[in-house]
Amino acid sequence: MTSVEEPMRLLLFADVHLDAPFTWAPPEVARARRRAQRDALARIVALGQEVAADALVCAGDLYEHEHVAADTGAFLRERFAEADRPVLLAPGNHDWLGDQSLYATQAWPSNVHVFTEPRLTPAPLEAPVQLWGLAHHAPSGTPDPFAQAAPEGPGPHLAVVHGSESAGLAWQDQDKRPHAPFDEREIPTAGFAHALCGHHHNPRDGQHHTYPGNPEPLTFGEEGTRGAVLLEVGADGAVTRTRHVVAQTSWHDVAVDVTGAATFEEIRERARAALTGRRGVARLTVSGDLDPAIDLNATRDLTREGLGEGLEVEAVRVRTQGLRVAYDLDALAAEETIAGQLVRDVRADDSLDAATRERVLTVALRALHGRDDLEVV
Repeated sequence: MTSVEEPMRLLLFADVHLDAPFTWAPPEVARARRRAQRDALARIVALGQEVAADALVCAGDLYEHEHVAADTGAFLRERFAEADRPVLLAPGNHDWLGDQSLYATQAWPSNVHVFTEPRLTPAPLEAPVQLWGLAHHAPSGTPDPFAQAAPEGPGPHLAVVHGSESAGLAWQDQDKRPHAPFDEREIPTAGFAHALCGHHHNPRDGQHHTYPGNPEPLTFGEEGTRGAVLLEVGADGAVTRTRHVVAQTSWHDVAVDVTGAATFEEIRERARAALTGRRGVARLTVSGDLDPAIDLNATRDLTREGLGEGLEVEAVRVRTQGLRVAYDLDALAAEETIAGQLVRDVRADDSLDAATRERVLTVALRALHGRDDLEVV
């Protein structure tokens, strides 16, 4: 352990979400994603040795209780035993502490300390910096961790919390219910120099708190340098942070505009060109004005398998956004045909808003022409 004169070095990580189901992905891709999560945790343990961390600290959601695999407990025991330094675990809302949780059923190595109380309690460390942590005892409803906190003894004191800093609810790119909600201003008021946090997946360096972000990507659209954070904590509680990326998988957001394409093959080549040279996992966003003559079911035709050989990406998830079928509705409305009458009738229906009217017309016209790609709008 570090001396009083030297800063304490803590390697913080959170939100690994081992055994996440990745329901959007085909089974073989989901399995690869779960293997990548384990690899990321192994790299965090190795990183602890490389940076000479005094302790590893996990601020919750280490795994997903509802989906935990049979060998996950053994995997965690082996990896943490290799750490050769204290490992502090604070159960979160996905890996909450209950009678059947891994935290309660596993025989952990002697270097592992699991916070078990629903309030902040100290870890048994001989260190110039005192760490306090808590455990979620249910998947929801954990209260403000700092409301009743009162650290005792010489400081500085640090809190390990899986919770929602209130300002973070605005900058998150996903809906996060306020588990263990708190305001950053409560941290110093409660007697803590800093909070080591999990739950929000976007990394953030606050004045009094740090979110490392999930170490391996969990979904598309994640931004910021995420992974593990080395915090060097001085005797006065001042914190210096260094972020380390541990993920080895790249996730890409790729846009394909179908406007002006005369054939499906042209759209397919646009998609292949956008994905060429990329590795990892990609989300393909298909938009633009689709020629009515093209039979396109984007979620079927532009998948990894549908795009053919030669691409290096391991998986492609497809979504449509702002994709519309470019019917000339004015020309159709002038026709004395069934299609023309359909357009006139739908346009005359005042109960429909503009978006609904366009969708109804697109689906109806495609059905009228015997097409089965009705959902492409």
